[in-house]
Amino acid sequence: MLVFFLAACGGNNKTSLNDNADTKSNTHENISKNDQSDSMEGMDHHSGSGEVPEGAAKAENPAYPVGTKVVIHANHMEGMNGAEAVVSGAFDTTVYSVTYTPTTGGNPVKNHKWVIHEEIKNAGDQTFKQGDEVVLNADHMKGMKGAKATIDTAEQTTVYMVDYTDTKTGKKITNHKWVTESELLPVK
Repeated sequence: MLVFFLAACGGNNKTSLNDNADTKSNTHENISKNDQSDSMEGMDHHSGSGEVPEGAAKAENPAYPVGTKVVIHANHMEGMNGAEAVVSGAFDTTVYSVTYTPTTGGNPVKNHKWVIHEEIKNAGDQTFKQGDEVVLNADHMKGMKGAKATIDTAEQTTVYMVDYTDTKTGKKITNHKWVTESELLPVK
């Protein structure tokens, strides 16, 4: 009987994960496409205030200093990949991809890239590990601030805030948070 019960529970968990087949995963692009009815959400997410979380350390010797022209090679959102950008900030920190359920409801957002260490509530000095549960202070998107999240990946690196023109809409995006050094290349 116990084996049957455990098998049934395991099956239910698997089913519930598969039931969310339309769950948004790993990119802001998916969120932008699926939430087009709320045009302010995309604008809020794309362009930021440029305000940096308390404790974020400016990079002392970034590969791409502020003002450097770069090309973005990331699919966080539609219109980003291949866009020319200008670096507006560079910070040395731990960057995380996270899975979270928006406080506004809806399906979980899987493998959201990126949240920095300083954007996690009560982060302290210790780097979080894969599987750790946290609360987000980041407000890159509607429903993100205050959301419970699970750490998917963690990497110590330089992260960049960038200004770019959306390759799909032609809109100027300012202070986009965040892209990693590996997602940028110099303009040739």
